[in-house]
Amino acid sequence: MARAALVFLFMISLTLLLQLVVVSGLQQSAAQQRAFERFRADLAKGSPAIGPADESGKPLATGTPVAYLEIPTIDVRQVIVEGTTPAALFSGPGHRRDTPLPGQFGTSVLYGRRAAFGGPFSDIDSLRTGDTIKVTTGQGVFTYTVIAVRTAGSPMPAAVAKGGSRITMVTAAGTAFMPSGTVSVDADLKGTAVGGPRRLVSARQLPAEERAMAGDARTMWALALWLQALIVLSLAAVWGWHRWGRAQAWVVFLPALLLVGLAAAGEAARLLPNLL
Repeated sequence: MARAALVFLFMISLTLLLQLVVVSGLQQSAAQQRAFERFRADLAKGSPAIGPADESGKPLATGTPVAYLEIPTIDVRQVIVEGTTPAALFSGPGHRRDTPLPGQFGTSVLYGRRAAFGGPFSDIDSLRTGDTIKVTTGQGVFTYTVIAVRTAGSPMPAAVAKGGSRITMVTAAGTAFMPSGTVSVDADLKGTAVGGPRRLVSARQLPAEERAMAGDARTMWALALWLQALIVLSLAAVWGWHRWGRAQAWVVFLPALLLVGLAAAGEAARLLPNLL
């Protein structure tokens, strides 16, 4: 039992580290490619989402591509998806559902991860006043100019002018995987803003798992199942160790332990802060 416990702890630690540092980046890259192809196809057909609902009136599914973000100064090119849950931000920066889309009147809030899953917003705190940000949506191409980079306690910029548009990008502050708050970048539109459909969710109605630095425990049941499977495999590996020998047991059980451990780590990632 002691050996099985050590095998379990070793595998869950190893696979969680692999998931956050290596595998998550590959997953995000693949998800971005799929999102880019879908967004480009929607633009070609003239049917990209420009509001909180699709053409049939149903709320957009979490993860639906809604915009394309370009920040030349820090070499960021990312498809923005709808929603800011931890799972939504597995795919790339997310649009907070209680705010307008970029280019529309008001302030659009975008969340992005600092380190895990590609860390698309890892360098936004290095932006400076005057840097340019370009966002493409179904309503056109909009160019923004950075006006402020702030952390907790920094003064808020003046409210966006009536009829104007602003984007606020938010990520975790501090070192990678050890967040110490949030950092925000505000940028105002250079040009004319456009109107958009009314939001379906208000700031007060926004679920807790879609707010800054929130985790999502709604799929804890899936994590529990994968952990149970990992426990069973750990016990079986120790049994094989005693029956066949150490080398033979690792050859047989290591691939299964890695696969199940990575599945458990993927579910565990949903519990971690969405800006990590």
